[in-house]
Amino acid sequence: MTPRDRDLAVTGAGAAVEDRLFRALALVRVLVTINLIVLNIYRRDNYDHPWAAVVAVGAMVAWTGYAIWASTSAQRRTTTFLALDLAWAVGSIAATPLIKGADYNATIPGFWVMGALLAWAVHWHWKGGLAAAALLSITDLVLRDGIDQANYGNVFLLMIGGPTVGYMCASLQRMATERDTAERAAAAAEERTRLARAVHDGVLQVLALVQRRGTETGAPPELAELGRLAGEQERLLRSLIRQQGTVTAGPAVSDLAGMLEELGTRHSLRVEVATPGVPVPLPSDVAHEIAAAVGSCLDNVATHVGAGARVWVLLEALPDEVVVSVRDDGPGIPSGRLESAAAEGRLGVSESIRGRIADLGGTATLDTGTHGTEWELTVPL
Repeated sequence: MTPRDRDLAVTGAGAAVEDRLFRALALVRVLVTINLIVLNIYRRDNYDHPWAAVVAVGAMVAWTGYAIWASTSAQRRTTTFLALDLAWAVGSIAATPLIKGADYNATIPGFWVMGALLAWAVHWHWKGGLAAAALLSITDLVLRDGIDQANYGNVFLLMIGGPTVGYMCASLQRMATERDTAERAAAAAEERTRLARAVHDGVLQVLALVQRRGTETGAPPELAELGRLAGEQERLLRSLIRQQGTVTAGPAVSDLAGMLEELGTRHSLRVEVATPGVPVPLPSDVAHEIAAAVGSCLDNVATHVGAGARVWVLLEALPDEVVVSVRDDGPGIPSGRLESAAAEGRLGVSESIRGRIADLGGTATLDTGTHGTEWELTVPL
């Protein structure tokens, strides 16, 4: 039994499926027990010890009643019960030559052994079905003087049916578990969306208003500082709202828009970040490399222009590529500075920016002058 199979068996959805399958198996046990009684009455002249046959059939009927009662409860459906269930099936086959005689044709239980076989398949999946089928088949074949076409057909059906039913049971449990997980994720996403709407309609509008009032001409320094802080919190909340749309995408995907929003919020510079307004999901390694390159651009502005510089970050999500523009209001990069820095071994621009983007198969284009400096980072998807 694989660890995944064990996990399926203990989860709520997987356990519920197993309970239903055992309830369906109870009906199968009733039908094969009726078949057991009818066939043995029909073959009553084939026994060397008729009264022993009556006792054996009665014992199997009694065990059927107990097995139905025990198997329909998860607490009673223990490993010991399943082992005894299969032992009854094997024992009834083994008792056939003692009761019918050595020249018997059909076993006493016949199809009655399906109850134990299917129970193992439901509980232990294809491995349980295969193990039970192999034990029943070996017991049947060892006791016979020869193997004819009918015996071969019975064994073939057991060896095929047990694992097949077990595999189907495992698939049903897996689908139920995945459906249960998807329903929980959908409910969580719906709740996050509802909260995001509430935040957008209330908190974000208030923060935006405070920011605008703080940046108005003539505003006192305290209000200006409050406006700046409100702007940072607004960007952070917008980043969180965008990220909630990609929570279910899995650990291999990250929202580049949310990462850039967060980067602009926590940086010491005054950074204005403009994104499409919706999540921009990318493979996590690609998104982190682009965000790291943008962070290097911001660090360069802080180092060479100063803490009072303003920076604008623009993200464009196109069908076949993403483009990130990072522009500042500084005096520009003097001609030849990047080349001399690379010659001196200072590889911040060449490695942290151009190198990262080149590794992703993209380009990093620089435009600098008295109007400021702008990096355009283009990465193909």
